[in-house]
Amino acid sequence: MRKTGIEYPSKGEMHFVDIGNPPEPGPNEVLIETEYSGITNGTERHALLGEHVWKGYFPSRHGYQHVGIIRSVGKDVQDLDEGDPVFYGHYVGHRGWNMQDMSAENHLVARLPPELDRGSLALLGVAGVAMRGVRRTRVERGHKVWVAGAGLIGQFATQSARAFGAEVTVSEPIPSRLTRARELGADRVLNPHEEGFEESLVEGGPYDRIIDTSGYGGLLDDIWRLRLLPHGGVIGLVAVRSETKFFWPMLHPTEGSIEVSCHFGLDDIRLLLDLIGKGTIGIDSLVSHREPIDNAPAIYRILRDSPTELLGVVFDWA
Repeated sequence: MRKTGIEYPSKGEMHFVDIGNPPEPGPNEVLIETEYSGITNGTERHALLGEHVWKGYFPSRHGYQHVGIIRSVGKDVQDLDEGDPVFYGHYVGHRGWNMQDMSAENHLVARLPPELDRGSLALLGVAGVAMRGVRRTRVERGHKVWVAGAGLIGQFATQSARAFGAEVTVSEPIPSRLTRARELGADRVLNPHEEGFEESLVEGGPYDRIIDTSGYGGLLDDIWRLRLLPHGGVIGLVAVRSETKFFWPMLHPTEGSIEVSCHFGLDDIRLLLDLIGKGTIGIDSLVSHREPIDNAPAIYRILRDSPTELLGVVFDWA
């Protein structure tokens, strides 16, 4: 069991830290040895660079996607046994081990089905963020949905909306991500850098639900200017933002609304595991890099300097 974690000591830098040996679990606790952890690309890059709410916040530790094995259980734990594979979704940063009180109502420990690839399931956290956003915007069968951005969260938001029966348009400037979105079920894909983008976007609208996973600053202005939101429409702001302004008539005559979501719940993770198991949502093909944890410094340099080279990044802690 590794006794290390990942920390950002200063802007743009990461290093390993010693987190010590785990204590013995209390009566309601479980000890989880990390097998895999996944990078949360947007959140971790913003934090690495000290952007948005993380401005000047160093040293710091970030990340919320671990897959591991239960190594020890407290005497009062009833639902988990030693040797069980689990997903652990608390925001603690990348760590070689974690301890969780299973009596806490908001715990984020989910047993994993044996037939699924555990490495890929280290991306369940960002998938959970996407699922939470789709559920909070109340996507339903027959809705027209526009997902802005096809990074990891956008890819999972697209698949989640499709799973609920929506027709999904995806916009993204990186062609390979558009191709992946199409392969995973997007009905229409549009590149905002190509001629005729706005005309095509308007042609496919208006959109009952608009889900932003890009953080593009002009998005709300574009929604108003192009009249993309119908009566009763909902905008879901999933991507991290700082101060955000919008033109009031975008929502007033349409009686539209803006939703935000934060993190995910155990119900989101369990729903995703069911849909992944049935083949409704794909996760394996979104892993672009699977690296030994010792290679983390090189990966974080790419995240800092060339983030579009990364999609799903999984660290192997063996």
